[in-house]
Amino acid sequence: MPVLESGKLRIDFSDTGAGDPVVLVHSSVSGNRQWKRLTQELQPHFRVLAINLFGYGETSAWTEEGTQTIADQAELVLRLVRDIPGPVRIVGHSFGGSVASKAAAMLGKRASHLFLYEPTLFHLLAQNGRREAYTEAAALGDFVKLHGKNDRWEAVAERFIEYWIGDGGWAATPHERRLAYMQLLRPNYYEWDCVGSDQTTIEEFDRIPARAMMVYSSGARRASREIAQLFAEKCPNWSVVRIAEGGHMAPLTHPDVVNPLITRFLKEARQGSRAKSPRDQSSPCLAAALPLSL
Repeated sequence: MPVLESGKLRIDFSDTGAGDPVVLVHSSVSGNRQWKRLTQELQPHFRVLAINLFGYGETSAWTEEGTQTIADQAELVLRLVRDIPGPVRIVGHSFGGSVASKAAAMLGKRASHLFLYEPTLFHLLAQNGRREAYTEAAALGDFVKLHGKNDRWEAVAERFIEYWIGDGGWAATPHERRLAYMQLLRPNYYEWDCVGSDQTTIEEFDRIPARAMMVYSSGARRASREIAQLFAEKCPNWSVVRIAEGGHMAPLTHPDVVNPLITRFLKEARQGSRAKSPRDQSSPCLAAALPLSL
């Protein structure tokens, strides 16, 4: 894969296809390889750039003394597309969804489409009085920070997998995969600083110029469900869609459900009215999706 050199910073990414650029931003404990199948589906239509965030692949690890912010991560996306012409479409999953949303805000009108799957915008829960949902997510972050600081990565990995994949997920994980999770979790230690320090308001998210869609699963954790509900309630310019199955890891475990949503959305023309309500969309790609009901 190519590597972009920018001063002391190295940004690792894949680059396939031709046309308007689409940037894919991976979840925590993953890397850009999670987008292999989606890249294959998008490359006949777009130039697809799947980035590795700080500490993944050959991208530089975070070494700054200051607290990592979501803007620091988003700057990787901006540097990647700086010299690439055309409107930019951005897709993000989980922590990558938080990075993608910040990148879209920083790109302004150049960002034409923004697709998020269960972004970790937990600060919005605290800002909007969703205290129990916020406490649920914050407890995971506190655990990662406490035990990661003490190099107890097996404990971190078990708690992380149980939360995001589901109860019993760690017991079902083979030994080699456990070791991989323990290594891949190290960048997540800093990612919780990004999540905890973000102060972007829900109103600011609604003002992002891009056509925007958020998707979540019926089986999502409470924090993810309530973030989606906030967007449905307070962001009339966003389309919010619930899929019937898949959980938090659906982009990896149920690509047959998620990828058609992404592809159809990215191929839609950018319109002055931005995204339509999910109730107005009738593509067969949405046959497995349910409109959000509050």
